[in-house]
Amino acid sequence: MKKIIVSVTNDLTTDQRVAKVCDSLKSADFEILLIGRKLKNSLPLERDYKTKRIRLLFNKGFLFYATYNCRLFFILLFTKADILLANDLDTLLPNYLVSKLKKQKLVYDSHELFPEIPELVHKKFVKNIWSKLEGFFVPKIENCYTVCDSIANYYKNKYQTKFKVIKNLPLQKNRTKTDTLAFKTNHKKIILYQGSVNLGRGLELIIETMPYLPNYVLLIVGTGDIIEDLKQLVQDKNLQQQVNFLGRKTPSELQQITPIAKLGISLEEDLGLNYRYALPNKIFDYIQAEVPILVSNLPEMKQIVTHYNVGEIVQHRKPEKLAEQIKNLAEKDFKAALKNAKETLIWEQQEDKLLTIFKNLV
Repeated sequence: MKKIIVSVTNDLTTDQRVAKVCDSLKSADFEILLIGRKLKNSLPLERDYKTKRIRLLFNKGFLFYATYNCRLFFILLFTKADILLANDLDTLLPNYLVSKLKKQKLVYDSHELFPEIPELVHKKFVKNIWSKLEGFFVPKIENCYTVCDSIANYYKNKYQTKFKVIKNLPLQKNRTKTDTLAFKTNHKKIILYQGSVNLGRGLELIIETMPYLPNYVLLIVGTGDIIEDLKQLVQDKNLQQQVNFLGRKTPSELQQITPIAKLGISLEEDLGLNYRYALPNKIFDYIQAEVPILVSNLPEMKQIVTHYNVGEIVQHRKPEKLAEQIKNLAEKDFKAALKNAKETLIWEQQEDKLLTIFKNLV
């Protein structure tokens, strides 16, 4: 049995893409070791393969990346494996070096354009370092895939590197709703955001829109860098009865919460190429739950919504006008289109392409 070491920089709990990849590889008779990190609030893991989570003194900034990559390098160096799978640019350096030292096969999964993330937009020095790392390593990798056509085309044009596309689609699910919530909705319609609570996700906009939507409540599921700022914004606008922060939820918990929504949102701002080419997995989770979606006018998201007719594109990013669009959208019937889309937009349709990459290496 061939062994694959899969590495990420997150704590493994909510990374659904990596979990699906590992499950698919295990089902194809690969032995899996998944490596991430352990945080103070990390939830317990139950997986059908081996996992290892690294504790670090530093959890952000240069010292985090330096210490994590150093630890990862030595783990990879002294652990037997046949294939190394690096997820995103922040794990690529140790994977690349070890693959050369030990003559192992290397596969690279680029979840995003890492140097283009909004957190680096105004940090030119740091962004330049990541860009140089990408420019040095990516053209040298033969086996690589990414999440959407726009990113694959970007890499092709910039580095003449051919990335395959493995979209981050969810597993096919039955639609189940939760009967219990930790708050009261008072029979109001639910607008749902699920995912990272970070800069550029359009969350400030939707919160500022809520005063114009008295018959709606907003659920924000997830955590991130700006969550305390958003809570303060809710308090300043006296919206505590309309906006609820549910924190981080496991995938199984999300599968119960998502179907209760009247509308799922993905309102990313065009803060550089990473968001411009974004195709968030929450969009597909909404579709699996048969929840209509409202998305930004960005190419990958727009293509899904228009092709499958499962929602609308944001027409105006001003609170009053956005509220009117939401009210009108809520009156439309997307049931048939959602049922059709959920049969197609599933991980099972991506799995064969993924397995072909790894089977060709053994």
